[in-house]
Amino acid sequence: MNPDADKLWRGPRWALAVLLAVLGMLGPFSIDTYIPAFAGIARALEATPVQMQQTLSAYLFGFAFMNLFHGALSDSFGRRPVVLWGIAMFTVASAGCALSQNVAQLVFFRALQGLSTGAGIVVSRAVIRDMFPPNQAQRVMSQVTIYFGVAPAVAPIIGGWLFVHLGWHSIFIFLTGVGIVLWTANYKLLPETLHASQRQPFNVRNLMQGYWQLSSNMRFFLLALASGIPFNGMFLYVLSAPAFLGDHLGLAPTQFFWFFLLTIAGIMGGAWTSGRLAGKISPRRQIRYGFSIMLVVSLVNVTANFLFVPTAWWALLPIAIFAYGWALMVPVVTLLVLDMVPERRGMASSLQAVIGSTANGFVAGGIAPLVMHSTRALALTSLLMMGIGLVAWIFIHWRWPDTGKAVTAGN
Repeated sequence: MNPDADKLWRGPRWALAVLLAVLGMLGPFSIDTYIPAFAGIARALEATPVQMQQTLSAYLFGFAFMNLFHGALSDSFGRRPVVLWGIAMFTVASAGCALSQNVAQLVFFRALQGLSTGAGIVVSRAVIRDMFPPNQAQRVMSQVTIYFGVAPAVAPIIGGWLFVHLGWHSIFIFLTGVGIVLWTANYKLLPETLHASQRQPFNVRNLMQGYWQLSSNMRFFLLALASGIPFNGMFLYVLSAPAFLGDHLGLAPTQFFWFFLLTIAGIMGGAWTSGRLAGKISPRRQIRYGFSIMLVVSLVNVTANFLFVPTAWWALLPIAIFAYGWALMVPVVTLLVLDMVPERRGMASSLQAVIGSTANGFVAGGIAPLVMHSTRALALTSLLMMGIGLVAWIFIHWRWPDTGKAVTAGN
């Protein structure tokens, strides 16, 4: 923690949480706002479905690749420059997308967007731990999760409205405007939270030592699995939404919002509860509560899908409750990850993001298309995703029993 943290931010804690949450929302916004315009963009640019898929793949690849470096750069040059340069690159890339005349240009600028947007979510986590001791950091992390949960619900609505009324170019013009506003806000408001004494030398040897220190640490890797893999238990349903909601549950596209509304409510409710529990129970106990909720509801979901024909009135609730359990435990696990190597919190956040985004990409490209044909397969796969994280946490609890045992007031 920065020893001068109390002098860096004079405003209310929730205001900093909003600023950091909007930084983290930039990534989801870059994906979800243009999804409703997929078909329209394809027609306008005479692009094939495969070429349109490349606009998404290029973004995800750039996002995953650059996540390796955002945090490490912020450990050396400071949090603020990395954030500002990332937003600036995102803004230029969004303008490039809006001006693209063919699909190749769009793929290029989407890749540039992906390379830049990870700076927000990676560095914002490090900023929180720079600024606050563990108990307060958990509350702020929970607040960020609450605000962050709004992005997947709001972005497609905005993108769909812009596409229908103003055309697909307007979506990327909107994102350009978001970039300008966000850069201005961070330039004026975001303090440099990395203390000068905590900066890492920027050279290849030091970077390689840091990556090796973290990647060879089994506890760090397992904590990253425990936080990142269970997310796919609900993300799987988001990816499979057209088949799950339309084909299996018989909902009209205009009714899909119920699924997103319930899931986002679950995330926000879990994050709110996590913040309320900060400092009242041990992190280990809170993580156990989160996994217990996810395990029980996953088993109920599997059983119900094998015994009954799924209908919307009950099939959406297990996913929302799962989301609640995930959001209850993930702020705590994330803080445990960041505190594994306090002098390299940026790099730790980077590698955690890489593990999570790699898992998300694997589920999106490989698993979801295989299981979306069956609600039973979806339920079983969701249970499996949660189970991987649960096994990782159980092993941590067995091998390093002091992990998360008590909340400390240290730096």
